[in-house]
Amino acid sequence: MIEEKLASLGILLPTPPKPAGSYIPVVRTGNLVFVSGQIPIKDGQVQFKGQVPTSISIEDAQKAAKLCITNVLAQLKAELGTLDKITKIVRVSGFVNSSPEFYEHPKIINAASDLLFEIFGEKGKHTRIALGVASLPLNSAVEIDLIAETI
Repeated sequence: MIEEKLASLGILLPTPPKPAGSYIPVVRTGNLVFVSGQIPIKDGQVQFKGQVPTSISIEDAQKAAKLCITNVLAQLKAELGTLDKITKIVRVSGFVNSSPEFYEHPKIINAASDLLFEIFGEKGKHTRIALGVASLPLNSAVEIDLIAETI
């Protein structure tokens, strides 16, 4: 059970964050579920802001990526009722708010990918993109969206 795995890792899923714009957080089509980009929000506040590495460290950006995944999972649970319906994490897209000379985006998004593998095992292995961008909504350090397959 995925809920038990989360508990063993000390992860408590929050109430899913509300959309910050004109979109819905999750769309299901066939056996795929698309989760809109999630930023590192906790208790209604962005926890990790700024550009990597000038105003936020790589380590804190990795924590931001993990928080983004926690919010992705909260959105999935709200939509599916249980995370046990997930049969495969298909794709992760990770965006890092970074200075132009920064090129270690994969190191930050690896934190999210590794967490998904830790939670879901083989079902958590996925394709991915890790990009640097000039800015993100609410000055967030990281934003992650995800596609999952479900039963």
